[in-house]
Amino acid sequence: MTTSAAPADEEAFEILLGHVLRLGVVLSAAVVAIGGFVYLARHSTQMPAYSVFHGEPGDLRSIAGIVSDARILSGRGIIQLGLLLLIATPIARVLFALVGFARQENWMYVGVSAIVLALLAYSLTGG
Repeated sequence: MTTSAAPADEEAFEILLGHVLRLGVVLSAAVVAIGGFVYLARHSTQMPAYSVFHGEPGDLRSIAGIVSDARILSGRGIIQLGLLLLIATPIARVLFALVGFARQENWMYVGVSAIVLALLAYSLTGG
């Protein structure tokens, strides 16, 4: 049995989802900016060698490595952490939507949200 939520509840839910997206983007931008300041403060005198390509170091290729580098206040680690937060923002939004639709007992949207969440998880794990 599907019950429809009151319009005020639906509007509050939509506002909450908007806040989740806004907060995620602002938080990730702030973390990237802080990382940029830290990186420039420590490496502003180094001249880049544009003729040679250097990929990301191995420690910045995993979530554990990124968190570890950010914890020791590495500029690159903090920047990467901000990018991870940016990637996590739409995932959090889908998760909030799934929970919200379940509370509203809107099972069709719960199913759609679960499928979207599964596809996001699959694509992020290298699928």
